[in-house]
Order: sequence, then C-alpha cells, then structure tokens
Amino acid sequence: MPSGSPAPRRNSKRVQSSPDAVLPGVDDAASIVAKLQRLGTQKTRDGMSRYAIPSDKAFGVPVGTLKTLAKKIGQHHNLALELWETGWYEARMLASFVDDPAAVTSAQMDRWCREFDNWAICDTVCFALFDRTPHAWTKVELWSTRRAEFSRRGAFALLWGLTVHDKSADDGPFLRGLDLIESAAEDERHFVQKGINMALRAVGKRNPTLHAAAVETATRLSDSPHDGARLIGTDALRELNSSAVRKRLAGRG
Repeated sequence: MPSGSPAPRRNSKRVQSSPDAVLPGVDDAASIVAKLQRLGTQKTRDGMSRYAIPSDKAFGVPVGTLKTLAKKIGQHHNLALELWETGWYEARMLASFVDDPAAVTSAQMDRWCREFDNWAICDTVCFALFDRTPHAWTKVELWSTRRAEFSRRGAFALLWGLTVHDKSADDGPFLRGLDLIESAAEDERHFVQKGINMALRAVGKRNPTLHAAAVETATRLSDSPHDGARLIGTDALRELNSSAVRKRLAGRG
C-alpha cells in the first residue's frame, strides 16, 4: 500500500485468557470439537446448504452459539491455531473469534487464506480477525491478484471490514482500494463479484470524499463492456446515490 497507510491499531477488547487456562469441557481443541458435535443439528446443516455453505465438514452449530462459546474461552492464539487445523467449519469460525490479532503472523494469514473454501469462512475470518491485524492493508493488495476464488474475495472482504473497523486510516489506502476494485471487477465469478460489490459500497459510505471517488469508480464500471463489472457498478450506484446514504454523509461533511 502507499505511504500513508495507517499505523497498526489497538486490538479490539476481548476477554484475555492465559495460554495454559483450562475451562471445563473446552480446555483443548479436541474437547471443543466434541462439544461442537454435540451442539450441532441437522436443521442448521440444511440451512447452511441453502446459503451455499458446504456442510460436509460441519456440525450445524448456529453462529450465535459459537460467539457465546468464544466469550467463555477468551482470547487464545495457540488454541485458535489448533482449532483451525481440525478443518471443521465451526472450529474454524471459532478460531477467528478467539485468536489474538496481535499474535497473527503474515504467514498465518496467507495460509488460512489459501484454505478459504466458502464465503462464510472467508468473510468471518476477515471481519472478526484479519482486519484487526497489523498486516491487513498489505494483504488487501496481495490477495487482490490471487486466482483462487475465495482468496481473491478475501482481499475485498478485508477492505470492506477495514472501512468499518480502521477508524484511524486516512483516505489514501481506501483510494488505492478503489483502484484494486476496478482492476478486479472483470472477474466473472459470483463470490468474487459479491465481495468487490460490497467493498465498493462500503468505501463509498465511509465519508463524503470517498463517496465521490467511489461513485466515479462505480460509474466507470457501469459503462464497462464486461457483464460482471457493469453489474457491480450499476448495483453500487443504486445504493451510493440513494437518499439515505447521501443524507447520512451530509451530516459528516
């Protein structure tokens, strides 16, 4: 990213547990996976399939239940690594909720990103964990050129999350993000398109200056000869030009 990228931010406030803390029934990855298996239901698994979330490696535990369990566990980096390695959907979701952003390495982010296999894991890891790490902006740039569908989506899920959670960033990194959006917008894959669309809209809703820049980007995309880019631009303009968005931004001018 260009000079002017924001300095690392303070971690979000979470309950801190020592690496050696033992909680009844959730003291290690194996016992947590066993607990998740007991909490799962076929009804939830069926619902996952309807939302294009693979359920062959899932127990069917609601996200709300996972967040409650994460609060009981507290922040625990080593446990998060172990949970991720199990490969279970809910264990990986839980890993993103309990990991320590300050302890997450660049290599860990790349490794997990390569293993994203659905939009829900991709978005949750990026929104709940990766966008709070000191490496986030570097990965937006790097992953935007990846060929794997969910790795590339990860770049724009990160950008989307940073528009909300990086309160200290100036406009520079987000303007660069708009360049990356425009460069990737011809990717016709559905989940990449959705990630780009949401990132474009989120950047445009951050402040009036970025709104104007995002509208310009969306307008160019809406005139593109490529179907995917044109759809992204047209859809983003619909929200960015809405009275609700303009009214909210007017109060920030």
